[in-house]
Amino acid sequence: MANFKGHALPGSFFFLFGLWWAIKYPLKHAKRQRKDSGTHGVGGTTCLTNFRRIELVEGIVKTAFSLIGMMAEQFVPDGPHMRLYDRDVDAWFHPMNWQHTTMYLFFMLSGLADIITYGTRLGPPALDRLMLSVAVFVEGLLFAYHLHGRATLDVHVHSLLLYAVFGGAAVVFLEIFVPNRPCLELLRSSLAMIQGTWFYQIGFVLFPPNGGPEWNAEDHGNVTFITMCFCWHIFFNLLLSNIIFSIVTWLVRCRSSGVSHMHLGTLFPASARGNKENGSLLDESEEDE
Repeated sequence: MANFKGHALPGSFFFLFGLWWAIKYPLKHAKRQRKDSGTHGVGGTTCLTNFRRIELVEGIVKTAFSLIGMMAEQFVPDGPHMRLYDRDVDAWFHPMNWQHTTMYLFFMLSGLADIITYGTRLGPPALDRLMLSVAVFVEGLLFAYHLHGRATLDVHVHSLLLYAVFGGAAVVFLEIFVPNRPCLELLRSSLAMIQGTWFYQIGFVLFPPNGGPEWNAEDHGNVTFITMCFCWHIFFNLLLSNIIFSIVTWLVRCRSSGVSHMHLGTLFPASARGNKENGSLLDESEEDE
């Protein structure tokens, strides 16, 4: 992670997952409401079964992303290449890379928990949320002790990240006991997207791409601005997740109302529908008879 690309990789990981959750959860709740209201018919069960398959695919993707992150941290040209201790100098070998590898390791464990939960039904209930909560907590724990001896601005941008990380861990842990709550899932999506965009922001601040000017790491004005910037990230990601939630819910309801009208039409035989629609013509024919 000691470069811009190293922060862009986890940033993309978190933002894409947060964006996907912001689409998936309102879609899932809207489909469940259609099933409960009876407008979805037999297809409701099929739809919810499809969501289990989607959760399985999500676990596979999460595992693959995490494995890619681990390989990137270990086998870049200046990486540790699975070497933990350097006996020549009696010191740990690339401990930062090992910290990042450990973070990805726990997210891979979360992906495997998704696969067990939704692919085999062998795991206990809420295993997926428990492992995700642990993974996010470990991420925060590693970053909390990742900052010793660094410049003021470096410490500050990483410290701000901890609010989103530990907040996300708490929300997912709460979902173990209070599942299927749209507000919690919306907050989880937002916090994941905040992590993603903030990783990019850290990369821009500490490792300006394309040879941009470096930030003064000891300037209090920069610390003040970056705190305000973090609040902007919170605002825009909350706004984005709420807009996505509203749009997805509205689209499903529009489609649901259209399907309902279609089902009502099929309740009558074609001849009966024709009689109903052309009542005046039938009246005239009856008079002629």
